Amino acid sequence: MLSMVALPTDHRSQFTVEEYFALEAASETRHEYFHGEIIAMSGARRNHVMIAGNVHGELRAQLANRPDCGAFASDLRVRVAGKIYFYPDVVVACDEQYTDASQMTLINPCLVVEVTSESTAMYDRLTKLAAYRQMPSVQEILIVDQYRAGIEQHTRVPEGWLVRAFSSLEDVLTLDSIGCTLAVSGIYTKVELQA
Repeated sequence: MLSMVALPTDHRSQFTVEEYFALEAASETRHEYFHGEIIAMSGARRNHVMIAGNVHGELRAQLANRPDCGAFASDLRVRVAGKIYFYPDVVVACDEQYTDASQMTLINPCLVVEVTSESTAMYDRLTKLAAYRQMPSVQEILIVDQYRAGIEQHTRVPEGWLVRAFSSLEDVLTLDSIGCTLAVSGIYTKVELQA
């Protein structure tokens, strides 16, 4: 997700889904929608863009021969629930389903990736993670730190969710939901990590 900024409003704090879609259609800025609140998304820092691009590129390459699955960058909106719409940094869907023929709003992601920033870390790790976990189609969620090598992998298992943490550039994540792997070193290629 990109950095959040305050959205100028007409002094209301709650908006309908229809008002959200009207704003999205008329704006060049992307917005997320969470139970009536509209959140404008601003530009991202270099590390954020590099990480999201690295993950998207690697998954897209690995899924190239799978006509049923595709990896998408941050411009594809996901309907998480009736009153929740997010723009994940990277999303993978198999046998894609959308809300309508425009194919602007995906409803069945199986893998979601969020790259955290200082302004969005809590929102990504709490609000968005909890919402994604409620989606039946979502099998794996990656929360990626943009400042230090650090990835949380949340995998749906029969008992609930299994959480693994990766902090070494030597680590490799196995993504069972889509039959792919991601090397931590590859995720952080050309990323300027803090000591």
